[in-house]
Order: sequence, then structure tokens, then C-alpha cells
Amino acid sequence: MVHTSRQLKIWGAVLCFALAVGITTHAQVMQSNSYRIESDSVNFGGGRGTSASYTLEDTAGEVGSGISDSASYRLSAGYQHTLVDYISLTSATNVTMSPSLGGVTGGSANGSTTVTVTTDSAAGYQLNLKASTSPAMQSGANSIADYTPSGANPDFTFSVAVGTGEFAFSPEGTDIASRYKDNGALCNTGSGDTSLSCWDPLTTSDRTISSRTTGNHPNGINTTIQFRTGLGANSGIVNGTYIATTTLTAFAL
Repeated sequence: MVHTSRQLKIWGAVLCFALAVGITTHAQVMQSNSYRIESDSVNFGGGRGTSASYTLEDTAGEVGSGISDSASYRLSAGYQHTLVDYISLTSATNVTMSPSLGGVTGGSANGSTTVTVTTDSAAGYQLNLKASTSPAMQSGANSIADYTPSGANPDFTFSVAVGTGEFAFSPEGTDIASRYKDNGALCNTGSGDTSLSCWDPLTTSDRTISSRTTGNHPNGINTTIQFRTGLGANSGIVNGTYIATTTLTAFAL
């Protein structure tokens, strides 16, 4: 698990954003400047067979292959048992939200982080985001409310009312979920990805922010997560250090 944090100054307040990432990796038995062989086999037959509906990977002649179990361990021996999906997720960097905000004058503070998901799974991957608390941003007994969109979909334009303060996020990138795509005016419709648009609240349940249905190894795909805290005039947000802890999880499909 990888932990990072984000920070935001709001009238003497600081937002910290932490995320946890699960990663699966493989070792390589041989490699060159152009290729990597993750596993090899000495046998007398086998290969890849395909039809309109199926793909078959087989080997023949291996010795001692198969699954062996004990009370504490499981051994998956043989070439075919090493053929598992690879997925990796880069660590997010700490983010300091800026500028500092005044509880009387209001305004908005912004920050972002970018992560890269790489997988060789033919079915692709899914990237989820969730908060550990509700509201996400808290400072002792005080908090800043999660964003409230005007309808069932994210708001194309971030907006907070006078006397309120809210915290939101918006993902950007090639693989963002349809919920965050737009037609230039509305979210969850069209195929666009207008910068700094389609704002949603963090919740304590996983929300899919990016996905794809094919592999993207070896280059991977970036997803940038924008964060914004907005304070309306006379918001009454209490001075303090506000912390939002979230979990970002990528898994192969």
C-alpha cells in the first residue's frame, strides 16, 4: 500500500489527501533493451489456439506442474500457472491546494494529482476512488461539506452558495468514466473531457473514475484528479486543519 497526502490552505485550514494503492507486479527471467520474458518453459508442445469465441493457451511435456496445497501455502507450478494479469498504479504526489481562502470573503482553492495505470489484462482495468469519512474534509469536530450537484449527474460548472463551503473532485484523462465526460455543457453525456468540469462529491463508497476494456501495457494511461474547495462569502468555516483521507484502487478486469 502506498500513502500520499494533499494539502489545502483555507483561512488557516489545511486539506490533506491520502490515498492507498494496491499493486501487483511480476519479475522477469530474461530481458533486453526491447523485450522482457516474464516466464519460460521447457516442453515438447503447446502454444496459442484461437477461434471466434475462445482463446486457448496450452503446454505439453512439463514435469511437476499443477497446484499443490498445504495448511499454510499454495504452490502453482508450471508455465501456465505464471500467466496472470499484470497491473500497476503509480504513486500520487502530495498536493497543496491554493490559494489560501478567507472564511468571510470566500473563493476557491485548487489542487491535482496524476496517476498512471498499466495492465496487460486483455479485459482492461478499473480505477476507483472513495473517501474514508463523510464529509471527506474534517478538522476535529468541524468539517467542510461534500459537494452537492444540482442533479443526478456531476455539475459541469463548480458552484457554491453564499454562506456555504464545499469540497469536490473531477477526473480528467483518456479513460475517464462516462459519468465525467461531457458535451461542452452537460456531464454524463457526449464524449468530451472539458478541463475543470464535471464536479462530484467524494463518498465513502467506491466510485469508478476511469476504466478501459483493453490492455495498455507497457505505456499505461494517465488519469488526473482535480480537487477544489469553494467557500461562499460569509461561509463561517472554522479556522483549522482539515484532512480528507481517500483510497484509490486499480484492479485488472
